[in-house]
Amino acid sequence: MATVTSTRAAMSDQERPYRLMVVFVILALAAAVAPFLFGEGLIRLAGEILLVFAMAQMWNLLAGYVGLLSIGHQVFVGAGAYGMFTLSIHAGVNPYVAIALAPLVSGVLAAVIAPILFRLRDAYFTIGMWVFSEIVSILVGKSSWLGQQNGLTLTALRDMDPAWISPIGFWWSAFAALGSLALLIWLMRSRLGLALMAVRDNDTAASSLGIDVWWSRFIAFVVSAAGTGLCGAIYFLGPAHVLPASGFDPNWVVTVLFICVVGGLGTIEGPIVGTIVYFALRQLFADSGNWYLILMGSVAVVTMLVARNGIWGTLHRKYGVSVIGITRQPPENDN
Repeated sequence: MATVTSTRAAMSDQERPYRLMVVFVILALAAAVAPFLFGEGLIRLAGEILLVFAMAQMWNLLAGYVGLLSIGHQVFVGAGAYGMFTLSIHAGVNPYVAIALAPLVSGVLAAVIAPILFRLRDAYFTIGMWVFSEIVSILVGKSSWLGQQNGLTLTALRDMDPAWISPIGFWWSAFAALGSLALLIWLMRSRLGLALMAVRDNDTAASSLGIDVWWSRFIAFVVSAAGTGLCGAIYFLGPAHVLPASGFDPNWVVTVLFICVVGGLGTIEGPIVGTIVYFALRQLFADSGNWYLILMGSVAVVTMLVARNGIWGTLHRKYGVSVIGITRQPPENDN
């Protein structure tokens, strides 16, 4: 009987990727036709939701699956946005092409600073990321080539049909959201994903098993930065203007931290739940003025006290609830 149950579980686990592939195709088709079915206001809101979700997944990759808590991740949002604007303004690259190149800017930046920041451990790494982000923000604000405190304006959009700006921005947002989700699912089901979680749980033990701890962290750090940079470039395509204060705004990290803590850090489904909760509460508390931050903070604190692993994390631990499983069935013993 146990063998039959194990076989059924294995078959279910093998069929899950195909079911997920069908879901992704359906979501991609829905995203393709959405701008033609809904108004511009709703499309802009949906695009923002998708981008924030993608950022949360990228931050979740680093904090939830590698154990590197970054409160300076806004540096990659700003780097991606400024990279896209700079390529378009100073190099004459089409903005929609420049978006695709923006992740390279943030990824290269992460690769350059990783050897320095990885010398720091735990809280020191967290503080180091915040300090680095502030330094970059100050340097950008003093650079005349980057517009100083006045920022940069994407003038190339003036020559494009305004009717297509919102749909294209939404399609890029949908690509970022579905891409980040697919990437995380694939990564966590790979050997590298196992190595990342081993490093998170105990880097000393992981190293003794032959896992290259530094290289595993490096890959996750660069991937997380590149994905975040892509989201930053897409977001600022809408207003067509970026400032140091907005591109390197610490509220980017506050938002994704709230989403991951409330939804469930270290789970793929957690940021989905957290994003829904965040935007629902934002709409609910929209007219609360300065009470908005207090109310959102209270929700986060209560969640941490009642459900330490977040909403989805608690459901998964207590009841085994799982929609996007990343578990693997061990090989059957024929003896």
